[in-house]
Amino acid sequence: MSSPQTSHSHGEEEYPVDGVEAIVPLIPIVLPVVGGVLMFLLAFIAIYMA
Repeated sequence: MSSPQTSHSHGEEEYPVDGVEAIVPLIPIVLPVVGGVLMFLLAFIAIYMA
């Protein structure tokens, strides 16, 4: 009898998950948040130095 765990290979190879490709969907959320934090820190430094 055949094994219940048959592997079908129809030219579709399974590639490991790439770290860069996993992060790309999060860029529209992370980029504005990091920009806001950076502007806050720069403003805080400017006020502190004045």
